[in-house]
Amino acid sequence: MTEAIEKISSIERKVKGLVSISPLQGQISQKFLELTKTARVSGFRPGKVPMTVIEKQYGADIRSEIYANAIEMKFGEIVNTNKLRVAGMPDIQHDPLGQVVDDFEFTATFEIFPEFKLGNFKTLKVEKKSVDLSESDIKKTIDVLIKQRAVFEKVDRASKLDDQITVQLQSFIDDEQIESTGDQSLEFVLGDSKRIKAVDDQLLGIKAGESKEFEVKYPKDHNPAQLANKNVKYQIKLLEVKEARLPSVDSNFAKSLGVGDGDLKVMEQEIRMSLTQEVEKRVKADLKKQVFQLLVDSHDMEIPKSLISMEINRMTQSTYDNLKQQGADMKELKLEPEMFEESATKTCKLRIVLATLVEDNKLEASEEQIKSKVIEFSANFDDTDKAEKWFYDDPKRLDEPAALSTEDNIVSWFLKECKTESKKVSFDDLMAMQG
Repeated sequence: MTEAIEKISSIERKVKGLVSISPLQGQISQKFLELTKTARVSGFRPGKVPMTVIEKQYGADIRSEIYANAIEMKFGEIVNTNKLRVAGMPDIQHDPLGQVVDDFEFTATFEIFPEFKLGNFKTLKVEKKSVDLSESDIKKTIDVLIKQRAVFEKVDRASKLDDQITVQLQSFIDDEQIESTGDQSLEFVLGDSKRIKAVDDQLLGIKAGESKEFEVKYPKDHNPAQLANKNVKYQIKLLEVKEARLPSVDSNFAKSLGVGDGDLKVMEQEIRMSLTQEVEKRVKADLKKQVFQLLVDSHDMEIPKSLISMEINRMTQSTYDNLKQQGADMKELKLEPEMFEESATKTCKLRIVLATLVEDNKLEASEEQIKSKVIEFSANFDDTDKAEKWFYDDPKRLDEPAALSTEDNIVSWFLKECKTESKKVSFDDLMAMQG
């Protein structure tokens, strides 16, 4: 039988296949024979169960298993013969396999990866940012380090910026509770850069024992997406206010930062070096973000729904996990797939474009590049040799270093193809940019 490939859409295909059962009878007989030795059937001793009993009790299941494997193999042959790049799982339809007595047909409906040509990148432009570190940048960093080492002491006054407060809270969206501390409490510093300013502004000027109710509108791009563009009502009771006692910038402070002899000039040099490395890291991340966005924007294609669905599931689970770690009430939490559809579609499209780009231009990471990335990762651990060994103990652990190295190759290749423009930015602006 010659399998005809039916084109349903630009990326959806349907094929009909035929499975001959004659070549499979030997496998079925072998399975029956194995079961006569191991099957436990009431009224028979192990190894003494008659073949007729085995066939009656297990026949349908055994045939179903073997015929299902045969369908899978036949479908694989059709895909390979026709050089189809299947995306996601096929929808395979057939008669009940346990009732099959003759050669049978099956149909498989599936999606394929879209065919497209890589765009011309010569006219595209990437902005390469640069930063001139100043003494004020060093000073501001030291100020941050000072605050991080603050000791908080209880005070009897109204709360103000940089105080550490302890609260009990409940939050609601459309009168439905989304978070509650219950009998527990939360502790945080007012004005922390990681917090929502609109919330902290409402918590200024309150004394221990006082309660407050207020509403905050979250921005459209807020993460987690559960709160994005939503009005959230808060009911908060302030339990305690603590004031920061800041350490002096002296030799002990320098030693706390890892400067062995406590030399303040050495401390400043090391801070400058650390900031320089952070700038390089941020500039590199920004370049990658721009390149990847241009790759998405410069290609038009239909994305397989199966891939988008899998990515939505991954994003949903990741969001659930993050919210759970943050202490959200998981009982009432419901994340709708539509919340992730746009982002999932973009992610899938980028992966398809990157895969084609890597294949067409041979941009796969080399062993040397992967090793270099492993060494870079391992440098963050006290025992670098042990960390490196950990990566190589399981080949799957090299997936991330390999993927990141390949992405570096993609960015380097793209920057040679497109136009680049230099732009000076401040250190603060670079740090404020989203990765």
